[in-house]
Amino acid sequence: MSGAIRVLLADDEAMIRAGVRAILGAGDGIEVVAEAADGREAVDLARAHHPDVALLDIRMPRLDGLAAGEEIVRTLPGTAVAMLTTFSEDAYVARALGGGATGFLLKSGDPHELIAGVRAVAGGAAFLSPKVARHVIDGLGARRIGREAAARTRVSALTPREREVLGLVGAGLSNPEIAARLHLVEGTVKAYVSAVLDRLGVKNRVQAAIVAYEAGLVTDDEARPAPGAAR
Repeated sequence: MSGAIRVLLADDEAMIRAGVRAILGAGDGIEVVAEAADGREAVDLARAHHPDVALLDIRMPRLDGLAAGEEIVRTLPGTAVAMLTTFSEDAYVARALGGGATGFLLKSGDPHELIAGVRAVAGGAAFLSPKVARHVIDGLGARRIGREAAARTRVSALTPREREVLGLVGAGLSNPEIAARLHLVEGTVKAYVSAVLDRLGVKNRVQAAIVAYEAGLVTDDEARPAPGAAR
């Protein structure tokens, strides 16, 4: 990505916005171009400024961050959405990812994690806070077993090369890294990744990485905290 990463920051607490703005300001090439105090204002400012990333709190007045994120994804395809919150419950994570968000960050996380997450989603990648990633991947008891069986069924429809690419996506490798690992050109890898997302019926690399985990294509030792890179 050329130029500074332009960020819209939305949180109903001014002190939180100030703190996040200061953290992002410490990261080279990141600029907060607009701030919103509620979800409706966030949508309006996103339309006005067309930021690279909309960083949204979940619990906000007028329109919550989840609904605001869905509207931004639907109407501004050039803006990536990442949630920044203190909450990591299943329902929040599932709705955020299902609505097209490609980042889910916790306010309690390390500042470097916040900067890395903004950079990742701005570049077309996906980023989950490590705590959120573990929460999503682990699941709960029988639900996890059922998801694993379903994931293996979905993955069985892929070609051997597509499964290999999916496993590397799940391990957090970028397209250039996958290309180097498999001795392919980057354009070929991008085509494989697009085909994998389409065949699995998922919207982004976070969702593909979850399928890879559940299907047993990647281990914890192989994985990075932030799966994904540009599609």
